Amino acid sequence: MELGPGLRADIEVTVGRDDTAERVGSGDVPVLATPRLLALAEAATVRAVAGRLGEGRTSVGTRVELNHRAASPVGARVTVTAELTAVDGRRLSFAVSATDDRGTVVGDGIVERVVVDRARFLDGVAR
Repeated sequence: MELGPGLRADIEVTVGRDDTAERVGSGDVPVLATPRLLALAEAATVRAVAGRLGEGRTSVGTRVELNHRAASPVGARVTVTAELTAVDGRRLSFAVSATDDRGTVVGDGIVERVVVDRARFLDGVAR
C-alpha cells in the first residue's frame, strides 16, 4: 500500500432533484439530503486512495461522524473534499468537508475505512 496522510480528492456536484431530502426520504424539503451528503463524502474518500491500496484490495466504511451544517437548494454547486489524515495499519481516517459555490460550509466530519482483501471480504459476506 502506498498510503500516507495528505492524500485527498474532491467531488463536485450540482444538487439535483434526485439529491433532495424529498426524493431520498430523509425529509420533506427540496434541499441536499444528509444521506446524499454522506454518500458524496464516502465517494471522495474512495477516490482519495484509488489505485493505492494494492492488488485485490479495497476499503470499506466502518465509522462516520457527519455534521450537516447548511442547506443546499436544487441548483447549488457543492464540493466535497476528503483528506486522509491518519493510517493505522489497515485503518484509514479521513477529514471530510463540503462547501457550496458561495463558500458556505455545508458539512464536515470524519470518515473511517478499513482496507480489506476484496475476494476474502466478499466470500465472508456470501456466507
